[in-house]
Amino acid sequence: MTRIIMHGCNGRMGQVITGIVANTEGMQIVAGVDMFNERRNSYPVFTSIAECDIPADVVIDFSNAAAVNGLLDYCVERNLPVVLCTTGLSEDQLAAMRAASEKVAILKSANMSLGVNILLKLLKDATNVLAPAGFDIEIVEKHHNQKVDAPSGTALALADAINEELDHSYEYVYDRTGRREKRPKNEIGIASVRGGSIVGDHDVIFAGQDEVITFSHRAYSRAVFAKGAVTAAGFLAGKGPGLYDMSDVIGSAL
Repeated sequence: MTRIIMHGCNGRMGQVITGIVANTEGMQIVAGVDMFNERRNSYPVFTSIAECDIPADVVIDFSNAAAVNGLLDYCVERNLPVVLCTTGLSEDQLAAMRAASEKVAILKSANMSLGVNILLKLLKDATNVLAPAGFDIEIVEKHHNQKVDAPSGTALALADAINEELDHSYEYVYDRTGRREKRPKNEIGIASVRGGSIVGDHDVIFAGQDEVITFSHRAYSRAVFAKGAVTAAGFLAGKGPGLYDMSDVIGSAL
């Protein structure tokens, strides 16, 4: 039995994960942490991670950046692996995460969806064939109207996966309105759409002479990210110190 502490248990993602774990054999949430303890859960809930005294095998974190420092300290002190899903971490917090990973197992990924992480692998192969053949590369990402950042972290991760195969020789372009020239070869255009309740759409377009190849990923609910986090927790429990990502989870399943 993999015992999980759900950090941020009363948030939207925390509740989705709670439901998924309840129906997953061999996994159990033994405690939750949330500063707003207004929900009735089947497990005890603490208002801070420091108060939690229940033994566990791994933490899943979907909280907020302000809580991450205390979480890292707690996990190092208790030698407890953590699936770190909170976004918007500062450079100092990322440095603290890397330092903590020398003592405990930490999994951090730009996107917890298994599908997106498979797409990252496919893009590397496609780039090595299509970029030398002269294909232009564009990324279009679409999200709901409540999302405050643009482009999405996933769009940037897709661009980075491509650019790594190109020795980081391509420039990211987010706006062409002030430019009066033909499209340069070595750029990746990234466009953002915000509207309605779109959970997350990403299209990577390779546009060549007389043909276009598009890689697409559609998230129809937040459950895809929750399922990825639960899968990652099962992978990370019992692992030694290190900084892991979803490619390690996928690799272990192949």
